[in-house]
Amino acid sequence: MYILIASLLIDFGLLILIWMVQLVVYPSFLYCAKHDLIAWHKKYTHRIGYIVGPLMLAQLGFSIYVVSIVPSGNQIVRLLLISTIWILTIIQFIPIHNNISKSKTTQEELQALVLKNWSRTVLWTLVFLLNILHY
Repeated sequence: MYILIASLLIDFGLLILIWMVQLVVYPSFLYCAKHDLIAWHKKYTHRIGYIVGPLMLAQLGFSIYVVSIVPSGNQIVRLLLISTIWILTIIQFIPIHNNISKSKTTQEELQALVLKNWSRTVLWTLVFLLNILHY
């Protein structure tokens, strides 16, 4: 039972975080001068990593564990959604963030970052809702 509550809290934390990033953080990149963006982005990615990294690892770990003990369709779909978020993060978002940090980004890529991040925003929202429905 404690695992399910911890899992729900982690999902909620990531839900709030992704909506803040989607509505506040990523759009703010569009208003920064390139030099300021690069300096800020390096600090941002380092600091946010201490929050997002452990939460994402815990979410994945708890999801794998829950599927192994209660292999319901709901929890299997949730694990697939979490896996998709990981794949999108690795394939799409890490390269964009690397480009920003290396000053190799354009205004169009920053706009694409906001648009592409809607996929993770929707997926994390669904992950949370599936976890709520599990109860």
